[in-house]
Amino acid sequence: MYLDQTKLFRKIVRLINTNFPIMMAKLRFRILFHRKLDLKNPKDLNEKILFLSLYTDTSKWAECADKYSVRKYIVNCGLSEILVDLYGKWDKPEDIDWSILPNSFVLKTNNGCGTVLLVDNKSKLDLKVTTILLREWLDRDISNETAEFHYRRIKPCIIAEEMLIPSGFDEKISSTIIDYKIWCFNGKVDSILVCSNRRPDGCDLSVYDSEWNYYPEASVFDKHHQERKFPVPKPAKLELMLEVAETLSTGFPEVRVDLYYINDRIYFGEMTFTSFGGTMTYYSPNQLLKMGQKIDLSTVKKTR
Repeated sequence: MYLDQTKLFRKIVRLINTNFPIMMAKLRFRILFHRKLDLKNPKDLNEKILFLSLYTDTSKWAECADKYSVRKYIVNCGLSEILVDLYGKWDKPEDIDWSILPNSFVLKTNNGCGTVLLVDNKSKLDLKVTTILLREWLDRDISNETAEFHYRRIKPCIIAEEMLIPSGFDEKISSTIIDYKIWCFNGKVDSILVCSNRRPDGCDLSVYDSEWNYYPEASVFDKHHQERKFPVPKPAKLELMLEVAETLSTGFPEVRVDLYYINDRIYFGEMTFTSFGGTMTYYSPNQLLKMGQKIDLSTVKKTR
């Protein structure tokens, strides 16, 4: 009975979101933040992300949010050296040639969030279960769940990439690979959100400016997003990472460029235009407002 009610609820959400996206965005915003979503005069980062997603041309977003096609964009930007090695690309899980894959690799779909499978040992992988999981991921359309309609333009596929394994890994700093999420507005770096000690239900968060000054007051911590006991050490190639982020973000009012720094090399993670679907709760209201002020909507053409 509970499962039937859950399925019905999700179906209703998808129906409203598909046909009345602005109404759904306002409803989600009201539930999360207990205030009205102002799309006529958006001010903070969440509001401006939702405005851009709902009212402007996001076709370029689709190209760069696609975890497969973004590789071409990166090459065109002259940054092919930051790409993780690609082992293969398939439209269906049944098409995967498992024999060509190394013992360890990363499987992901190109059109979702969190649809990533880390394979440490191929011989222990249950191919039947994995095939079912990949089918579910391919069939999922997050544009029907949130106001992220650029994902509708992405043709779903599966890709296999190199698994990044740090040498001299220091678990005292982080138990998992550190994710550097670099926020850029109008092609300029604003701040870096760092995710470390990832867990199935969250991670540790810390916010830094471009000079690597730590700002714990910029965050709102909860059971999913916890505060670190000490700041993350500054990456040795921070300046180059920021240059990479600015190059990739050129021409966009806002985008988050996710990078890794492993074994003295910079690797590309993804480009995100609608972080948390425009409903980020892990930033303080003041931080959201400060970041939102960096986005100049007067330079953006409204398409609806």
